Amino acid sequence: MPRVTLTSANPARQTADALVVAVASSPDGPRVVGADWLPVETATQVRELAGVLGITGAADEVRRLPATGPLAARTLVLTGLGAVDGAVPDVEALRRAAGAALRELTGVRTVAVALPAEDTVQVAAVAEGALLGAYAYTRYRTGGSADDAAPAAEVVVLTPRARDKSAAKAVARAEVLAAAVHGVRDLVNAAPNDLYPAAFADAAKAAVKDAGARSLKVTVLDEKALAAGGYGGILGVGQGSARPPRLVKVAYTPSRPAAKVALVGKGITFDSGGISIKPAAGMDAMKSDMAGAAAVLHTVLAAARLELPVAVTGWLCLAENMPSGTAQRPSDVLTIRGGKTVEVLNTDAEGRLVMADGLVAAVEEKPDVVLDIATLTGAQLVALGPRVSAVMGDDATRTEVVDAADAAGEAFWPMPLPADLRAGLKSKVADIANIGDRFGGMLTAGIFLQEFVGSTPWAHLDIAGPAFNEKAPFGYTPAGGTGVGLRTLLALIESRATR
Repeated sequence: MPRVTLTSANPARQTADALVVAVASSPDGPRVVGADWLPVETATQVRELAGVLGITGAADEVRRLPATGPLAARTLVLTGLGAVDGAVPDVEALRRAAGAALRELTGVRTVAVALPAEDTVQVAAVAEGALLGAYAYTRYRTGGSADDAAPAAEVVVLTPRARDKSAAKAVARAEVLAAAVHGVRDLVNAAPNDLYPAAFADAAKAAVKDAGARSLKVTVLDEKALAAGGYGGILGVGQGSARPPRLVKVAYTPSRPAAKVALVGKGITFDSGGISIKPAAGMDAMKSDMAGAAAVLHTVLAAARLELPVAVTGWLCLAENMPSGTAQRPSDVLTIRGGKTVEVLNTDAEGRLVMADGLVAAVEEKPDVVLDIATLTGAQLVALGPRVSAVMGDDATRTEVVDAADAAGEAFWPMPLPADLRAGLKSKVADIANIGDRFGGMLTAGIFLQEFVGSTPWAHLDIAGPAFNEKAPFGYTPAGGTGVGLRTLLALIESRATR
C-alpha cells in the first residue's frame, strides 16, 4: 500500500511521476475543478484537447496528458468527478475520483493528487479514495506482469491543511481503513485450494499476531470442539469436505469500553452448493462466499489499530460446502447451538446454517448489538443489483447501519422482514426449515437468521453481489474482491464510541 504524505506546496511545482487534477462534466463541456493554480497554457491545452481525446469529466474517466510548461510532474492526469452540483463536489465523488486515478496509475512511483482538499473531510476522502484505488492482487502472477500491475509507492496529497493535526489524523485513519479493506480483498481473491477453513483460521491468527495489540485475542474451534459445543450448523455444512470446518473468535477488548459490539461473518471458503449442486457457469466466483468473515476479521483488527473505546468480538463461521459421500443431504435435520433444529431442504442454502451457530454464540455473550454480514442470497442481486447491499433487522439497528453506510460512502438499502414470510419456513419434522418460498428469498433468509438472535438488537447485511466484482473495475473498486461492508461496520463502531 502506498505511503501518504501531505504538502501545501504549489501543485505546479510538485515533482512526481503523475499529477492528478479533477474534471467535472457540464452541459458546457468539461471543467477543471479546484485547480486555479494550473498554468494558463496547460488549462488551454486541456480545453483544446478535450474533444479530440474524449475528455468529458464523467465519473471513472481517467485521461493522461504529457505535462507541459512549468509543471514539474512528468504526466498530467485528469480524473472525472461526474456532474457536480454547486462549487464543491461531495466527498464520495472525491473518493471515487481519487480512487479511479490511482487504480489506473500502475507502474509509477510517485503520484501527486491535487483534488479539492480544503478541509479535513475532503483530505480524508481524497486520501482514502487514493489508498483504496491503489490496490493490486499479484499473489499468483509471475515475472514482469506483477511489476506492471503494482500500484504507486507514494501518494502526495496537496492541501492547505497539510500542517493541521486533524488532517494528519484523518490520513492515519485512512491508512488503517485502506489496509483493512486490502486485507479483505486479499482473502476474497485467494484461490480456494489455498484458503480453506483451517488456512483461514491460521490467517486470522497471523493477522492478530501482526497487529501486536495486547487487547486482541483469537480462539479457534476445530471440528472436535465444534461437536462438543453443539455447533450443528457449521458441522453439517462442512461435513462433505475433506477439509473440516472452523469457528474463529477474534476479540478486541479495550479497557472501560463504551459499548460492546458483536460481528458474525459467513465464511464459506468455497460453495459448490453441496448435494444441491450449483450450475457450473459462474461457480468460480464462489471462492468469494467467505467475504463476510473476511470483513469481520479485518473490522476487528482495524478497531484495535485505531484503539477505539468499543469492545468488538468477531465470529468467523468457516466451512467448505462440498458434495461427497459424507455430505449432508436434503431432508437431514441439524441441531444448532442452543438446541433449535433445522430441516435442510436445500444444501445450497448453507450460509444461514453456519450463521445461525455464530449468532447464537454471539448473543450468549450479551453484546449491545449484533451485526451479521454475509454473501447470503442470489436474491439480493435480483433485488438490488451488483453494487447495492441490503440491510435488514430491527428498525433502530437497521437505520443505524444505513446511516453508517452513508457516512462511509457505501451503498446499503433498508429492506423489510415481513412476518407473513415466516410461514414458508415451517418444517414438518423440525423447528424450522432452511428455505421458504421462492419469492422474497433475501427477506426469508433474514427471517431465518432472526430466529437465532432473540431480543438482542440486530441487523443482517447481505452483500452477495457487491462483495465480488465480476465486471470491470470502477472508482476505487477493483475487479474481484471489493472489501465491501468493512467501512460501514467500522463507521458504526466509531459512532458507538461517541454515544
